[in-house]
This record gives sequence, C-alpha cells and structure tokens, in this order.
Amino acid sequence: MQTNPTHTSLVAVGDSFTEGMSDLLPDGSYRGWADVLAGRMAARTPGFRYAKLAVRGKLIKQIVDEQVDLAAAMRPDVITLVGGLNDTLRPKCDMDRVRGLLTEAVERLAPSCKQLVLMRSPGRQGPVLERFRPRMEELFACVDELAERHGALVVDLYGAPSLSDPRMWDVDRLHLTTEGHRRVAEAVWQTLGYEAEDAEWRTPMPPSASPGWLARRTADVRFTRQHLLPWIGRRLTGRSSGDGRTGAHFSAELGKAFWVTPADHTNPGPVTDWRQVGP
Repeated sequence: MQTNPTHTSLVAVGDSFTEGMSDLLPDGSYRGWADVLAGRMAARTPGFRYAKLAVRGKLIKQIVDEQVDLAAAMRPDVITLVGGLNDTLRPKCDMDRVRGLLTEAVERLAPSCKQLVLMRSPGRQGPVLERFRPRMEELFACVDELAERHGALVVDLYGAPSLSDPRMWDVDRLHLTTEGHRRVAEAVWQTLGYEAEDAEWRTPMPPSASPGWLARRTADVRFTRQHLLPWIGRRLTGRSSGDGRTGAHFSAELGKAFWVTPADHTNPGPVTDWRQVGP
C-alpha cells in the first residue's frame, strides 16, 4: 500500500450502502461515504474524476450485470465494490451462488483499475445481526480470500466497534447515519494510504443513558410501520427499492456511465454540484 498516494479517478460500485442512504442532503439526494471520499481525493488532485454507479436494493447478480462492465470500461485508478449483503438478508440465500458472483465481479474489476477496494460491511448490534451473522461472515471470508488472490485492499468495517453502535444507524436500522458514513469514508481513505484525518474513527461513541421502555417500544412501532412492513411487502411482491433507478452517474438515455469533476479542486463542494465530463 502506498503512503499518501495520488489517485486521479474513482468509481463506486454496489448497493444502498454505497449510494449513501441515509446520509440525506437538503435537496433530498443522498451523499454517503463514497461522495465524501471523492471530495477528499479531488481536493488533492486537479482534474480528479468520479462516478458513482451504486443503486439501492441491488443484489450481487444485478450489480454484476448492471454495474461491473460499466466500471471496468472506465478504467479508473480506484474501484470500490461492496455487494452481496442484500443477498444474505433474504430468507432463501444460495451462498455458493453469491460467492461465485462476487468472484466473477472481482475477476472482471481487478485488472481494469490500479487498485480495487473491497469491504467487510458493518453490522448493527441487535437480533438481525445475530440471525444473519453466519452468512455475513461467510461472505466476508470470501472477500478476504478474493482480496488476497487479486491484490485488492479490504476495509474492515465489520470489526470496527464504533460502527456496531445502534446510534450510528438510521431509524430504518439498515443504513448508517451521516456520522457513520463519515467514518466509513475515513476508513477507506486510510486504507488507500492517505494520512489519517480522524485516527479514532474506530473508537466507540461515549456511553449514553439507555432509552426507557416506552421510547424503545415507540421506536419499534415506527420502525415496523415505516420500514419493516414495506420491506416485507417488496419481498413478497418481487419488487425492490431500486426498481427503475440508475446510478447517480449513469445516463439511461445514452446507456453509459459518465464522469463528474469539481469546477475548483481546491474547494470541491458537494458532488451534486460537480460538472459532467464527456457525453
């Protein structure tokens, strides 16, 4: 791994974790760790280019079919790939198939970039994590094996105490808060070899008083009504939150991905304000 490297381009591939839910901006769009990371990289490198292809709700087969070839064709310095966790949360999950598809993705992406970055995704403390932990750890073992075989970097978010804290997770209990995304960006930043801006990103949050019984039950009811029941409904009807959506930097009209770059690399600003490069 280089120390304080210079990367001129980044492509982010994956699902809602990389799209940026629930790091909501005032205009209603999502930012997320990948945009934060791109902003940091752009501030160091004039002419830096970025493309986020990730789409919420995507399973690993959809990521392979819809994003991998696009990312490989762009031949960036860095590609981040996070996928497969949505599969592990499905009642019927063929882990052999998931491992095979993840292997296919890595084999196609690794030769097309200077550095491929994989992740062991974070897990929120609670019964959901305990129920699906064996599948998640099987997925992460595959990630580690593929990284070693193909020279990819692995960002270990699963082993970070700070990111298992329920306070780092949004009310939907599936997506990180803005602070959680910031810490993920810091983790990837350091893994790529940049000098730490927050050396304590793994450090747990200070203890706080536990909410009372009524507050917990109220939160459970809100979670069930607003998030769990709609999620179950989509599973039963074969729908996905990503249906009809494309990556932030993909033109459905042209059928191709595109780059964005800041007007001023010394003050990149939000990625949503960057200008498109090319068609």
